[in-house]
Amino acid sequence: MVNTAQTAPGRLEEVRALLNTWVIPNDTRVGTDLFDGDPEIRELRDDLRRVVEGADPQLINPWIVRWAMRPVVGSSGLSWAGSGPGSAWIAAVLSAISEGTWARLKSCPDCRWVFYDHTRNGSKRWCLMTAGGPSGRSCGSIAKVRAYRARASA
Repeated sequence: MVNTAQTAPGRLEEVRALLNTWVIPNDTRVGTDLFDGDPEIRELRDDLRRVVEGADPQLINPWIVRWAMRPVVGSSGLSWAGSGPGSAWIAAVLSAISEGTWARLKSCPDCRWVFYDHTRNGSKRWCLMTAGGPSGRSCGSIAKVRAYRARASA
């Protein structure tokens, strides 16, 4: 299910879709890899997920070198080109970093679904607060109920 409130702008949406080929389904609550393709792209996806989840952004640098990414100036501005099976995704990431939209790509701390934060101040924390997210998940509400119960039992 695609929730348009979580959709990233432009080519960053393709990156978000790639990152969400690894999910934690509500029924099993066990991480599941839905990616069926080039193992090198799976490795790229895993590194990009690590960065979105707070790892050092320098994890992207070896991919830039690996696929010989370079800036290209054109009539519509700066873009990126490279050679390799994942160069289009890296180009989208590099463009998002330079545009300042990369930091708004976030991972829900509960279900780890990757979403784009459209809030004005960029403070969105969970995929959704109400059941309507990926497979009906409402991670924000669940986390707040959990915290309330912990405070009430103390």
